[in-house]
Amino acid sequence: MADAQTESNHKAGVLEGGGDESIVPQTQGLWVRYQGCWLRPLAVQSVKIVQEQFEARPDDILLVTYPKCGTTWLKALVFTITNRFRHAITGDDHPLLTHHPQDLVPFLEMPYRQLHPLSDLEKLPSPRLLSTHLPVTLLPPCVVTLGCRVVYLCRSPKDVLVSLWHFIYKVNKNYSIDKALELFSKGESSYGPIWEHNLGFWKESISNSDRVLFLKYDEMMAQLVKHVKMLAEFLRVPFTEEEVRCGVVEEIVHLCSFDKLKSMPVNSSGVSDRIGGEPMENSSFFRTAKVGDWANYLTEEMAKKLDGIVEEKLSGSDLTF
Repeated sequence: MADAQTESNHKAGVLEGGGDESIVPQTQGLWVRYQGCWLRPLAVQSVKIVQEQFEARPDDILLVTYPKCGTTWLKALVFTITNRFRHAITGDDHPLLTHHPQDLVPFLEMPYRQLHPLSDLEKLPSPRLLSTHLPVTLLPPCVVTLGCRVVYLCRSPKDVLVSLWHFIYKVNKNYSIDKALELFSKGESSYGPIWEHNLGFWKESISNSDRVLFLKYDEMMAQLVKHVKMLAEFLRVPFTEEEVRCGVVEEIVHLCSFDKLKSMPVNSSGVSDRIGGEPMENSSFFRTAKVGDWANYLTEEMAKKLDGIVEEKLSGSDLTF
């Protein structure tokens, strides 16, 4: 994906070299500017390992999201769709009943503390379901070369901002919504700027539609049955007429619904450090799934400011929110 553009950027020194690396103080610690992307320092080391050592397989499926864009929900949906012949959707032993969705689809770049962070991924049987927050410019070259399929889910930047603020606020009570907006509007948030993240995969979905499926959170929420069928088609495990007639699609929608997932003990209790930072309650991944929740936290002035920035950054791309 974007081979020519990536090569051009490399030659221009935009994506490679120490000249683009800098550190900026944040209210929750330090973020590092690495190859045009803001990352936590621990993440930089992990991303470097992934870029240099990850060995993709042609049938790998990557679920890509900017943080707080429905990652957990997408993992649950895709895992259930692709494994429905192995795990009965209505069965009492379905993995979603006993495992957090984040643990069913591992991240490429987040096992910070392991000595050999890619070893567990190498042990997974094919076809592998993998997840990442990496922008297209930081994906390992082998992902492009082998033509791995990518499912990309994006969300309204205003909802993303509010969700990110809530997530960080749980471990840093000094992180105000005003500070969050200030940084977010400058592109300074993990894996940001968000508009570059969105645009990268938007362009890839246009030029490589057979390899990149670009989805919008609000559209999925509005027509979930339609999008579950779309996902199955793209993942090469389409629903049969018999499955559709028997309501299998609706069963998947129910099992992976926000309310269902949030109510499960494995998701509503316990603490994990799976994101490689401060320990987070499992319930933190299930705050609210409402489209437009930003209106409860952003003033009209704040919303207009962010809308104006995003519209300017996406100008001419046909990508809108």
